[in-house]
Amino acid sequence: HASASAGLRKMDAVLLDPSLYTVKAVLILDNDGERLFAKYYDETYPTVKEQKAFEKNIFNKTHRTDSEIALLEGLTVVYKSSIDLYFYVIGSSHENELMLMAVLNCLFDSLSQMLRKNVEKRTLLENMEGLFLAVDEIIDGGVILESDPQQVVHRVALRGDDVPLTEQTVSQVLQSAKEQIKWSLLR
Repeated sequence: HASASAGLRKMDAVLLDPSLYTVKAVLILDNDGERLFAKYYDETYPTVKEQKAFEKNIFNKTHRTDSEIALLEGLTVVYKSSIDLYFYVIGSSHENELMLMAVLNCLFDSLSQMLRKNVEKRTLLENMEGLFLAVDEIIDGGVILESDPQQVVHRVALRGDDVPLTEQTVSQVLQSAKEQIKWSLLR
């Protein structure tokens, strides 16, 4: 039994090793390559200036292509576009593209449901709080938590106390975040 449980512990360690499931950044750019949303999970690009330069580079390399994967600056980039938006999920060069693609598809499908299939700049800007909540449900500190859009949409709705996202005010979102922080501190 001892060797079997040691083997299982070793397997658990491999499965829980966050370096296997690391997302370095999630970006959403508009069709001019301007940042609408960016969340970086490590220090690859520590300053806003470096981030903006990277975003410009990534946009220039991807916005005219039909492919879904690019290798850029030693990173794996998976992306998709919708109307006037470009969605990017970035991982290290040795990252599994399928894992990154699962994150990208989950984010896109979650937003598509939340925005009633109207995934374009104006509706996204009107629902930024939903975007922030969705990204936080999918990724935590670069570790992938969820890849099922149904679960993400459900949890975002719960965090919004069942108020449709479009009818939620910023103060409600902040209050909800404060409650969450309070509860996580009490745990």
